Amino acid sequence: MNAHTVALREDHVELLDQRLLPGEVRYLRLETGEEVAGAIEAMAVRGAPAIGVTAAMGVAIELERAPDRDLGTSLERVCERLARTRPTAVNLVWALERMRRSLLPRIAALEPPTEIRSKARALALEIQAEDIAICRELGDVGAELLPEHARVLTHCNAGALATAGYGTALGVIRSAMTRGRIKQVLACETRPFLQGARLTAWELVQERIPVTLITDSMAGSLMRRGEIDAVVVGADRIAANGDVANKIGTYTHAVVARHHGIPFYVAAPLSTVDLGTPTGDWIPIEYRDPEEVVTFAGQRIAPPGVEALHPAFDVTPADLVTAIITEGGVLRPPFGPALARCKAREPASGGGRSDR
Repeated sequence: MNAHTVALREDHVELLDQRLLPGEVRYLRLETGEEVAGAIEAMAVRGAPAIGVTAAMGVAIELERAPDRDLGTSLERVCERLARTRPTAVNLVWALERMRRSLLPRIAALEPPTEIRSKARALALEIQAEDIAICRELGDVGAELLPEHARVLTHCNAGALATAGYGTALGVIRSAMTRGRIKQVLACETRPFLQGARLTAWELVQERIPVTLITDSMAGSLMRRGEIDAVVVGADRIAANGDVANKIGTYTHAVVARHHGIPFYVAAPLSTVDLGTPTGDWIPIEYRDPEEVVTFAGQRIAPPGVEALHPAFDVTPADLVTAIITEGGVLRPPFGPALARCKAREPASGGGRSDR
C-alpha cells in the first residue's frame, strides 16, 4: 500500500483520514491528545491495532506540550480521555496502559522531563514497529491454513489501514497471495461506513490481489453455491473463552459458514485478547449515532422520523470459530486454555521487547 496509516512527526501525529478514501488521500495534522481523541471518535482512523498505535502517539505528543511539572497529571488526563473514544477495541486500552506502566514510574522517580518525553516517543514508535512485525508473523502463520486457489470472504477492513501497516485478516491474505494460494477475495461492503467497499477493496486493488465486492447480504447465497472456501476476519476484542467481537455482521457470516461447513478464521494479535473479559457477554459494544445509518454520503436515505439502531460490533461465539490466528500460532478449540497459554508466554511489553 502506498499510503501510510499513521506517523509520529516531530511535533504532531500525521494521520491518514480514512473517511475520504478511496476518493482522496489526505493526512490530518494532530497536535494535541484531544485532537487525536477526536479523530479516533470520528472514525478518521479505525481498526483496533491502528487505534492503539494512534493513541500511544497521542500520549507522546501531549507530553511534548505539557509543562515539566505537570507530566504525571497530563499523562493520566490524556490516557483517560483517549480510553473513552472507542470502548470495544481492547488494543486501545492495552496501548495506553503500556504507556502509563512505563512512564509513571519514571515521572515518580523525577527523571529529567526530556528523558521522559524521549521515552514516550520511543515507546509509541516501538508499539508501531511491533504491530507491523506481529501482523507479518500472523499473516505467514495463517496463510498455511488456506487451500490452493482459495476464494476467501472477508468482512469490514482488517488490513494495513486497520493496523500499523500490514493487516490481520488481510495480512493472512497478503501472505497467502505470495504463496500463490489466493484465487479471489470477496469483500463485503460493510454498511454503514462501507469499510469493505472503500478500504478493503482499495487496499487489495493497490496490491493487485483479485477482489470482488459484494453486498453484506450476498455472502450466504455464495456459500450455498460453493463459491467461498474460507472466511477470514479480524477482531476488536477476544474474550478469555474465545468469543470474538468484530464489526457488526461478522456473527451472521459465522453462522452461515458453520451451516455450510466452511472454515471461519479470526486473525488478531495477542494484544486483542482480553483475559479479563470472561465471555463475549462482558464485552462493551459501542453504539454509534443512528444518523450514520439513515444517511449516506451526506444525503438522507431513510424517511424523516424513522428510528435506527447502530451497534458498531457484534459477538461471534467461540463455538463458531474454527481457529484464531495469532503471532503465537494457530489456536484451536477449546480456546480458553489455548489463549491463556499464549498470553502467559507473551512478553510483558506485548511485543518482543521490554518497556524498560
